[in-house]
Amino acid sequence: MKDLNKKALIIIAATAVLLLVFIILFAQSRAAMSEMTEVFTEEKQILINDFQSLYLDYDSLRSNNEEINQKLDMERERIAQLQDELKTVHATNARRIKELQNELNTMRTVMVSFVHQVDSLNRLNIKLADENGNLRNQISRQQKSYNELAKQNETLSNKIDEASRLEADNISAIGLNYKDKKVTSTDKVNKIKINFTILRNPAASVGMLTVYARISRPDGELLLHSKGDLFQFENTQLNYSAKRNIEYGGDDLSAYIVYDVDAGELMAGTYEVELFCAGNIIGRATFKLS
Repeated sequence: MKDLNKKALIIIAATAVLLLVFIILFAQSRAAMSEMTEVFTEEKQILINDFQSLYLDYDSLRSNNEEINQKLDMERERIAQLQDELKTVHATNARRIKELQNELNTMRTVMVSFVHQVDSLNRLNIKLADENGNLRNQISRQQKSYNELAKQNETLSNKIDEASRLEADNISAIGLNYKDKKVTSTDKVNKIKINFTILRNPAASVGMLTVYARISRPDGELLLHSKGDLFQFENTQLNYSAKRNIEYGGDDLSAYIVYDVDAGELMAGTYEVELFCAGNIIGRATFKLS
């Protein structure tokens, strides 16, 4: 009986020891878990703060480039979404917090690229804002030099245009009857033939050209067949009496234009002929009909 009681006491003692060990281990485990949770919570809060700081950094970026501004808006929206998600993620969800940390690092790298782009676009404005009086004077002098150079270029361009402008010489006009015989009486003229020579000009463009003729009666009225017969001259459109396409090779070129007369449109007196080509007037002449 004594041996039995002794064994029971030993079992009870051993059980008590095991229970005590379990309680100690459980308490240590809870303490460790509590400490780990506290660490995770602190890391989560640091990550939240880092996202907030990154958002403010993105928010401080400004650019005059609409495409960059749109990309910055997208990045800011993405940061806000990750912040909202982070607030709902449990502190012990180490895997997702690690993923969000990687996202943060990636967006920081992207931001460096944006900073370079924005800085490049804004550098000129920043420099101009920081310039002192001497630099502004220098810019003014440079602007003046630029304006003078622009004027010189414009003058040179005008000289080039002037040099390449075509001219017509030996301009004459005669009336012809239906047999192509020269006549001067208005009631016998069936057509008006304008003869001319395009002078040699190596600076002029070669190829097919259109020469327009305007024939004005003694009373100033223009001889024409249609109000729709127009050509461009300077900043307006003018009607023409007749036109002809010619192939110009840079040397003297003799040519003519014929205007078919409508019945009853002629009158006695002095007529004026004007020739136009490539947007310029290239010659004038007069002739008389009786």
